[in-house]
Amino acid sequence: MSGHWLAIYAFGQFRTRADHPDVDIFHSEEPRVWAAMERAEGFIARSGYEDEPGPESWGEQVYPKYWRDNGDGWAPSIISLWQDLECALAAVYKGPHAEILREGPKFMQEDTDYPAYVLWWVPENHQPDWEEAVERFELLGDTGPTADAFTFKAAFDPAGRPVTARGDVARQIAERNRLRAEAPKAVQ
Repeated sequence: MSGHWLAIYAFGQFRTRADHPDVDIFHSEEPRVWAAMERAEGFIARSGYEDEPGPESWGEQVYPKYWRDNGDGWAPSIISLWQDLECALAAVYKGPHAEILREGPKFMQEDTDYPAYVLWWVPENHQPDWEEAVERFELLGDTGPTADAFTFKAAFDPAGRPVTARGDVARQIAERNRLRAEAPKAVQ
């Protein structure tokens, strides 16, 4: 949407420590998943993590009140920015990210009392930090979907009006993303 970007913060917790062999699939697939997300239509940017290669961290990483340390001081979380609901929907629920989501029950905690992610609109060129993202996440967990913190199923436009993500458009974008991923780099 013109003048705004869609922010996503996702948070989860492993069943075990991050260095446990059960989590190896997450770590081995993460580079492939991020490569696909970063090539996806409508992707703008994402935060990296302190002391890790890749994008710069958008501030000091903090975790939501739902976080329970399992002994390694870490939990998977991400902030990313997208052009619109449909581009984000296509990238999250199709392709490599969808594949790793299907594997999630093998290594992620289930039956949590908090949402898996939160969406909110930011002014174009605004880069939310970890603290802002966690505040939105906790708002969604505390109050349910509002124009300030929502989900794909209960979404709002930048003006605060309820809106439905257009599944047909997201499917078309997902197909273009698939074709882009299969194309040689020189063609991309």
